[in-house]
Order: sequence, then structure tokens, then C-alpha cells
Amino acid sequence: MPKYIFAAVLSLAACAATPQPAPEELSEPTLYDFLLGEIALQRGDVTLAAKTYLELAKHTRDPRVARRAVEVANLARLPDLAIEAAKTWLDIEPSSPQALQVTAALLIGSKRVEQAEPYLERLLAADGVNLENGFMQLSRLLAGNPDKSANLRVVRQLAAKHPKLAPAQFAIAQAALVAGDDDAALAASRSAAALRPEWEPPAVLEAQVLQKRSPAAAAERLEAFVAKNPGSREGRLNYARALVLDKRFPEARKQFEALLAANPGNTDVIYAVGLLAYQLKDYPVAEENMKRLLGLGYRDANGVRYLLGQIAEEQKAWPRAIEWYEQIVSGEHVVPARLRAASAIAKQGKLDEARAYLKRAAEDNPDQEVQLVVAEAQLLREANHSRDAFELLGQALKKDPEQPDLLYDMALTAEKLERYEQMESNLRKLIEVQPEHAHAYNALGYSFAERNTRLAEARKLIEKALELSPEDYFIIDSLGWVLYREGNLKGAAEQLRRAYSGRPDAEIGAHLGEVLWVMGRRDEAERIWQESIKSAPENDTLQKTIKRFKR
Repeated sequence: MPKYIFAAVLSLAACAATPQPAPEELSEPTLYDFLLGEIALQRGDVTLAAKTYLELAKHTRDPRVARRAVEVANLARLPDLAIEAAKTWLDIEPSSPQALQVTAALLIGSKRVEQAEPYLERLLAADGVNLENGFMQLSRLLAGNPDKSANLRVVRQLAAKHPKLAPAQFAIAQAALVAGDDDAALAASRSAAALRPEWEPPAVLEAQVLQKRSPAAAAERLEAFVAKNPGSREGRLNYARALVLDKRFPEARKQFEALLAANPGNTDVIYAVGLLAYQLKDYPVAEENMKRLLGLGYRDANGVRYLLGQIAEEQKAWPRAIEWYEQIVSGEHVVPARLRAASAIAKQGKLDEARAYLKRAAEDNPDQEVQLVVAEAQLLREANHSRDAFELLGQALKKDPEQPDLLYDMALTAEKLERYEQMESNLRKLIEVQPEHAHAYNALGYSFAERNTRLAEARKLIEKALELSPEDYFIIDSLGWVLYREGNLKGAAEQLRRAYSGRPDAEIGAHLGEVLWVMGRRDEAERIWQESIKSAPENDTLQKTIKRFKR
């Protein structure tokens, strides 16, 4: 059972208020057998330890031993043994919510969700269990089962006995959303909202589903909710975010400012306002709010410093950006900060200094050496030193010939040098090493499409990439592009619109504009190109596309 599931098993049981009776003290023979199990565990024989504890639990009928048997069997990755131990624990303590939940969680983790249902039903009905909280925890507990349709069926059956309970309807909505049944998710979230109109989660989930179809519809739903519940912080916060996604930035800012006025010391709101200002390119306001967070002791101070570095970069204040990045000396932002600092150094025309900076960072972070080599290669490509990047990556691959990131970046560099056989060789090697690497399939397929060659193979590669990563808008863009090369203008426009609406990237905009132009929809193509040029005026693909069609 994955660690996060085992961690989750305590959450529902925590809803119970009834304490369990303390078991009797272990006898000397039992304690001896217990110690034998511990010794086996310390020697690394987890299988023997798990079996020892299970037999001991059956013999002693001690719930502490049964629980230990579950833990050790789980550690040994023996799911059947863990389930038997959990059932033994439950047999010893039939009224224990924790034993019920552990049994259910183990069955779910073993993809036996239908078998887990009666245990979940008993748990929800157990004395002392908060029924509403129980339904709210179901989504997390069922996350261990990959069959999302089965999860939805189980949740429906559990909720059927509680038709007037809003959290039960909300649990259906959550399961339906994860299962990809948007219509069911909408219906259930609306049922939950009807039962409890002032409750935030159903309104937020409904908007989340609507967002896929229409950002405006999502914003409208949350606007109505906030109008009736003006004190709802989560409702207003999600309304503001929906407005951002609908590109209604001034209205979004008003909502964030209202949140800030109502919650002047709330660091999450201050962060949201600062982040929105950054997205709106209002850098003074963004910087002011981020610095304010540092003064308030915000929990993710390094994350704030990282964003302050980006704010400085956007204003081309390279020394200030480097100063912020240099203040990050621990945590997950360290290496990304070093990468951005090196980029800021290079943008001042100091390529050699930037490369030396990355080499020092690699010495300080040896476990991230590959990432730093890839970053150095990127700096070289951006400075039009692709041959040097090719050599650098080649040397790194000699040490680690099957490293996925190196293979991928080497392929990109080879393509830039028009060494297409080398590019294809690296990508096929990457696919061999990592068959689930969606971007390897996509890069190879897109390269064929871009060069207008082997189009049937290109489409198969891109379709495989999309199968592996169905919501990746760059892969959707590739599919649109290969359809365009094949002459399917309608299909190409459909896919490229989908990609651009999800990710208004300049290169995707260039592709969509080209297809629309060829279809005779030149006003629309012009609009897309103008939107894209505003967001990325230096994008090479976009500039070349516009020049090609507007000479």
C-alpha cells in the first residue's frame, strides 16, 4: 500500500470519539516472540517478521500485535498478508474505526475496492464516527485505486443511504470528477448545493467542472455564490481565480482587493494579490505584497524570494534578481534559483561567468548535476553556441548513456544543428529506456511534421504521446500541426483552438493563426497573432510565421 494511503487511514478514524479499551500487558512468552519479530525486522527479513507478528496476533488476540503485523506486512510489500493481519485486528476489535479503515484502505490499495465497500459502510455507521467528515474523506481514501469508475460506483452505493446529506452528494461529485464523468459531477455538486446553499465546496467544484467548458460560465457560477454569501473567503478567492482564467484581470483584482480588505493579515490572500499583480505585469504592486509577506514571516519565505527574483527578471533588473535568488540557501527552490541566477548572469552578456556559476552549483548539489548540465546546454543554445552544447551533452552522456534528461536535451540540440539522424537515434533510445516518456514521442513526431515528412508515422507518435499525457496542450498543438500538414484543416483548427484556449503560448498561437489564415479566416488569424505577439514579442516561430504570410 502506498505511503499516502497508509497515512490517510488515520483520518477517518480520527472522526471517532469513542476510546478503545487498553489491552492487557504482554506476557513473558508473548514478549519473547514479539522480540523475535523485531530482531527479524532489524536483520532485514521483513517477510519472516510479518508472518511472525501475524501468528502472534492470532495467538494472543492482542490488537497492538495485530496492528504491528499490518505495519510490518505493509513494509514488506505483502498486501495479502497485510489484509489478513488487518482482518485479524478487526476480528479482535470489531468496533474499532481505525481497524475498519485500515482494512478498507488495504483492500483499496490492492485494487479490491468492491470488497472494501462493506468495511467502508460499517465505518460510516460506526458509533462515534462523524458521518459528514467520513464522506469528506472518501475521495482521499479511494485515491489508491486506479479504477475510478469502480470508485464512483462504490461512493454512489454508500451515499444512496444518505440522500439528504450534502457531504454524501459532494463525495459523489468528487468521485465523478476524478472518473471523468463531468455531467455526473455537475449533477451531484448541484444536489449538494441545493441541500446546503451556503456551503463553499459544491460551488467551487461545480465551477471547476464548468471551467473546462467555459471560463465565463465558471466565473458566473461563483459570482452568484459570492453575491449570496459575501463573507465566503474561499468562494471569493475562487471567483477571483476564475476571473483570471477568463482573462478578466481588472475584475479579478477588485475581488482580491476586497479579500485583502476583509483579511488584512491573511498571508494567503496577500500572496494571491501579489501573484495576480505579477500576472498582470503590475510589478510594483507584486513586489510590495511579496516583500510584505517576508515581513509577516510567511511560511514559504523561499518561494516568495523566488518569485521576487522573477519579478526583478521581468523588469530586466538582473543584479536584483540574482540577489533574491542568492538568498535562497536551502529547500526545494535552491537549484531552480541557481538556474535562474545563471540565466540572469548570461543575459548580461557574461556567458563564461554563467557557466562557471553553474559548475559551482553542481559541486554544491552533486545529486542535481544532470539538471545543471542541461541548464548549461540551454544557455549555450540561447547564445547560438549549439555545437558547444552538443559537445557538453555528449560528454555527459558518455558517463551516463541512458540518462533520460540528457538524451532528450541532446535530441533537441541535434535538431537545432539539423543532425536529424542523431536526434531520432536519441529519442528512440529514450523511448526504449523510458517507454512512458510522452515528450519523447511528441518531439519525434513533431519534428517529422515540422519537416513535412513521414506524416503517418508522425501522427502515430503524437497520438501515443497524447495517450500518455492527454491534457498536455503542447502535444495537442503537435496533433493539430500534423493534421494541418496532412491537409485536414478543419481537424487541425479544432485541435489548435483547444491547445490555444488551454495554453495561449506564442508558438501555439503561430500555428493556429497559420491554419486560420490558410482557411481564409484572416481577421481571426490576425487577432490570434496580435494576442501572441503581445505576450511574446521575441518568439522566433511567431515572427517568422507572420512575415511569411504578411509580406
